[in-house]
Amino acid sequence: MNTLSLNIVTPNGSVNNREDVNLAVFQTTAGEIGVMYGHIPTVAALEIGYVKINFDNGSEYIAVSEGFVEVRQDKLSVIVQTAEPANEIDVARAELAKSRAESHINNEEDNSDVNRAKRALERANNRIRVANLQ
Repeated sequence: MNTLSLNIVTPNGSVNNREDVNLAVFQTTAGEIGVMYGHIPTVAALEIGYVKINFDNGSEYIAVSEGFVEVRQDKLSVIVQTAEPANEIDVARAELAKSRAESHINNEEDNSDVNRAKRALERANNRIRVANLQ
């Protein structure tokens, strides 16, 4: 069976680099897509969510922020602001970030950066959800 190479890159460098991917599932702004070897070349915008990677000996989930995926016949390049493997997510830290964001959103005296707090809440909820997928 032919496999894909996958590289997930953030501004801090490569987070995941594999050569044995059978199937990768992405949450795009247009819906969920699965990619296997031989897929037509595509570029898609990713939303806050996860990347599921299937390989011969199992699968793994990676929480990602918004970004892009470039699909080639035998290669996937994912460019996102943040990416974190499910087994490395610090759930307590994500819960704390969620609590801070909710507190900021609910603070009626200071609604200066509510949109930023809402995005932080969405990222925290995503990290918690992905940590529970492993």
